[in-house]
Amino acid sequence: MASVVGFDIGNSNSKIGVARARGIDIVTNEVSNRSTPSLVSFGTKARAIGESAATMQTSNYKNTIGQLKRLIGRRFDDEMVQTYEKPFINAELVDAGGEVGVKVRLAGEEQVFSATQLMGMYLGKLRDTTKNEVGGSGVCDVVISVPLWYSDSQRRAMLNAAEIADLNPLRLVNETTATALSYGITKTDLPEPENPRYVMFVDVGHSTYQVAVVGFAKGELTVLGTAADPNFGGRNFDRALVEHFAAEFKEKYKIDVLSNAKATFRLLAGCERLKKVLSANTLAPLNVESLMEDIDASSQLKREEFEALIAPYLNRVHEPLERALAQAGISKDDLFSVEVVGGSSRVPSIKERIGEWFGRGLSYTANQDESTVRGCTLACAMLSPVFRVRDFAMNDTMPYSIKVSWQPAPDVPDEDTELEVFQPNNPIPSTKILTFYRKEPFTLEAFYTHPELLPVGTDPWVGRVTINNVTPNAQGDHSIVKVKTRMNLHNVLSFEGAYTVEEIEKDEEIPVDPAAEVPEGEKPKTEIRRVKKLQRKDDLPIETAYSSVNDKRVAEMKEFEGKLHAADKLVIDTEERKNALEEYIYDMRSKLDERFAAFVQPQEKEKLLGLLSEAEDWLYSEEGEDASKSAYVSRLETIVTPGNVIANRWKQHEERPRAAAELREVLNKYMNIFENEADKYDHLSDDDKTKVIEKTANVAKWLDDMLYKQSELPKNVDPKLKTEDILKNKEDVIYVVTPILSKPKPRTAPEPPKEESTEQPEKQQGDMDVD
Repeated sequence: MASVVGFDIGNSNSKIGVARARGIDIVTNEVSNRSTPSLVSFGTKARAIGESAATMQTSNYKNTIGQLKRLIGRRFDDEMVQTYEKPFINAELVDAGGEVGVKVRLAGEEQVFSATQLMGMYLGKLRDTTKNEVGGSGVCDVVISVPLWYSDSQRRAMLNAAEIADLNPLRLVNETTATALSYGITKTDLPEPENPRYVMFVDVGHSTYQVAVVGFAKGELTVLGTAADPNFGGRNFDRALVEHFAAEFKEKYKIDVLSNAKATFRLLAGCERLKKVLSANTLAPLNVESLMEDIDASSQLKREEFEALIAPYLNRVHEPLERALAQAGISKDDLFSVEVVGGSSRVPSIKERIGEWFGRGLSYTANQDESTVRGCTLACAMLSPVFRVRDFAMNDTMPYSIKVSWQPAPDVPDEDTELEVFQPNNPIPSTKILTFYRKEPFTLEAFYTHPELLPVGTDPWVGRVTINNVTPNAQGDHSIVKVKTRMNLHNVLSFEGAYTVEEIEKDEEIPVDPAAEVPEGEKPKTEIRRVKKLQRKDDLPIETAYSSVNDKRVAEMKEFEGKLHAADKLVIDTEERKNALEEYIYDMRSKLDERFAAFVQPQEKEKLLGLLSEAEDWLYSEEGEDASKSAYVSRLETIVTPGNVIANRWKQHEERPRAAAELREVLNKYMNIFENEADKYDHLSDDDKTKVIEKTANVAKWLDDMLYKQSELPKNVDPKLKTEDILKNKEDVIYVVTPILSKPKPRTAPEPPKEESTEQPEKQQGDMDVD
């Protein structure tokens, strides 16, 4: 059965949801956490992703990469990358084939990975985590969340990352839309469509502040307005704290924390803890051991001091709220409620500022941490044939408008040269047919209409299409060319084809007076008229280019990721075999003196101890420290073989009494069965009864003889009576006896029918004649 899965890709942590018959389950990872750190770390042997990357981060911070959803789909020279992302990344950022990437060391070699590759690696980790939960052949269909402000290039890059991870994304859904879906689909009191309920969703996360105004009615939600501040979130608050304490410690301890990447990372971890404490307390301490130059730094901060540090952000809280409301075309008074979600919404001053703007109490009915992943999973279930979900339409819209521009036809110099094809709040998916009059091939280019509304650094160019094989029509005039463009479920633009149409004349029967009333039962008066119609003629070849890497490059990255994944697995398997060898050495050495002491002969013990010491010396030698998987397996087999002989003696000694008791129970049941239940089996022949008695008697004698012989043997020699032989005899007795005892008794002959009297009985008092 196919899996129905939702991924909420967070900047700090990500979550996985799986649809089950009873509802949505949040998948726990290998350490039983409901969220997985959004980190990729490159080590001396293999990659570590998620929890293992977080463990390595302190010692391997220059090769550990976060901010994955911030980097993907952006260029190296992007202002967003250089100004806003660089301070949060310890690795060296480089140009990776037109996209920002990182230069790291993996297995001793310098490597460059693009942001799309990094996200593909991380999605592969989420895929494997999900596979461990649902079993089967793994995950395929998935819905993935993205920030509502993602551009076309970022969305394409996320789709490419999913392809690298061998996933099939059914939809990229805006995070606020997913939250709205999880909120609304369970509501049973929604109004009729003509009088919708307006709800504002405010999501303050680790790196982004997003707002959506959504109208809810029976069976549907419609996104009416959206706005975002892409550089506003928990990480910005943490950075403000880091800069504050760095300045304090520079004066207090004479150390420059920000000049040392490792010290900065340690201070950041302490500031994150302090921020969480301040959410529930008015004062919080800060203690960082060995921050720098063996100095244990300490300080404290009041909540009002923290609020002063983040005042530039608090003063911007109202802006996305007002923009989203204006786009929706409603007032604050029209809002039913304001639902607040996101980890950073727990900061008291954030809630206060939103509440002040709204003028009423805020609502927290949506799960602050898991509403998005639940919405993604529900969206996947709605698109999957595996589940039946209650009918609920999710009408999402575009956050930015897109225009198409072109060069005018050579013989029509005053022709318009651009058209806004998709306007803000345009529903998705959506298809538009554009009409052009041309005699020769031409090119269209798509841009965001208002670059100033895009997040800083976003390239407004979206894509290009060249329509080839355009020629004059049969009359030597312009051909009518139709170009099909589509905004799909992912909110990604595509030019899907082009074709010519020709104007033809044909006779059609049409009403003489279309407005005239026609008496019931009569036909309207008609006449034959010659009308002009447009008819599709020829499909035209097109060439497209978009703001993403080409399919060939994606296939190469997918193949390379497969090799890296296999190499990681080999390293993990090798480490497991190495650990198994080490564990066996210490475990067997201990058991030889304790559990197995009575079951091993002196010369055997001496020989095995020698093999254990030899294996231990090899394991901790230079050769054994970094050996192959097969070498560890071979060494383990060398000591396991003689060790199993001793372990088997102990095991036989422990299990033999229980097996013997099981066999005796069966024998006792059958040996006296013809005496205790004679009537039940009196139909059996003497031959059958003899077979049962002889079989049970023979096996009983065998058991007594073997138990006696075994009792004369010392424990440290191989047993004569094995548990498996006892159990085999038990099954053999049952196999022989059961068919005999199951024979049915012969059926007795039926009694002959009685003769009925023909005389009528005398009527008794109370009998009634019935006609």
